[in-house]
Amino acid sequence: MMIEMSKAKMGVYTKLAEARKMMRSRTLKKSGHNKFAGYNYFELGDFLHPALEIFDQLGLISIVSFTKEQAQLCVVDIEGGGEIVFSCPFGSAALKGCHEVQNMGACQTYNRRYLYTLALELLEHDALDSTTGSGNIETIDVGVMIDHLAAIDAASTLEELKDAYTTAYTACGADKSWQKKVIDAKDKRKGALK
Repeated sequence: MMIEMSKAKMGVYTKLAEARKMMRSRTLKKSGHNKFAGYNYFELGDFLHPALEIFDQLGLISIVSFTKEQAQLCVVDIEGGGEIVFSCPFGSAALKGCHEVQNMGACQTYNRRYLYTLALELLEHDALDSTTGSGNIETIDVGVMIDHLAAIDAASTLEELKDAYTTAYTACGADKSWQKKVIDAKDKRKGALK
């Protein structure tokens, strides 16, 4: 049983825990769809407004900042002064037909999405399990595999494609389904580069 406290006495960690609980009670629709792996995912717009409303109710504010190396989300208790910082490497993008600033904007949007899903512990797609020959269960990180597929698709030379393919295929482990997706993505990109 949780003891009721006034918002002013709640620490930033308690408030963030309450925000997570309130987010779990919301019905959120995943509007993003990944055609490579066939799953739906949260886009930033699917949860940002409800998250900010909840933060406002609890006396929290979120501040996102970027450097060339790092993306950061700082959740601040505006009543009590505490803060929690979430961070990740900034990354890069090479979207076809886009200017440098558009690629930077794509990175900012992706990083914001990942930082908020981390801070609010929003559940994305489930990791896929596959049985290896030894009978052990091997967990495949779907987000990582999607990033590998995107790197294959973004390769602008055959050498870049080879490197991206090798990295992605290694990450598949013994998962035949992911191996096929990686091979198909490589073959498609190789055809486009010729």
